Amino acid sequence: MSATGRGLHGRVLEALGPEITAGEYPPGSVLRTDELAQRFDVSRSVMREAVRVLESMYLVESRRRVGVTVRPKSEWNVYDPQVIRWRLAGADRPGQLRSLTVLRSAVEPVAAGLAARHATAEQCAELTECALGMVAHSRGHKLEGYLLHDVAFHRVVLVASGNEMFARLGDVVAEVLTGRTQHDVMFEDPDPAAVTLHVQVAEAIREGDSARAEELTREITVGALQELDILAP
Repeated sequence: MSATGRGLHGRVLEALGPEITAGEYPPGSVLRTDELAQRFDVSRSVMREAVRVLESMYLVESRRRVGVTVRPKSEWNVYDPQVIRWRLAGADRPGQLRSLTVLRSAVEPVAAGLAARHATAEQCAELTECALGMVAHSRGHKLEGYLLHDVAFHRVVLVASGNEMFARLGDVVAEVLTGRTQHDVMFEDPDPAAVTLHVQVAEAIREGDSARAEELTREITVGALQELDILAP
């Protein structure tokens, strides 16, 4: 498909995806591709490509003689980063942030404990570099710079765990961290205690202290939940 085609079906997705995840089309709603093609002023082939992407996320299903039907939320691929992004942009942002943060609290402490056993020297160095980058961007309203190092830190922890299932959650964690920043569900400067905890986690992993790495990471996720109580109740 040409770049133009990708751009067109991407434009359709950026409008239709958030509408579906926000509930503007309730489960069971039938979407007529001809009507949608007319609405977005695109060809049927572009519309079909957009529908294929939505099908891959399990947001819709296509049936002959029926059309494109919106699936129940229970069937959506809620781990898809794009679905997470769309949901975070909608009215259910607080609920989505909370469910993702609870997921983090269940996974990341265990991943950190495993990382203390399995991390390579290179991964330990990466963690230290990321933690120091977080410190450097933790004052002066530098949230975008802080975010880059924060996302990288948590990706390294998940990968260093040596568990491929945890590693694949890197994009999910990246989306929740990014969503908090982009939707102003963060204080103007990060909590100093949380920044310090990241530095200490990097140290614990480097020292091979599994219990401490797990305990400190649990403190980070508990703090993240407490922030949501204040900023996105």
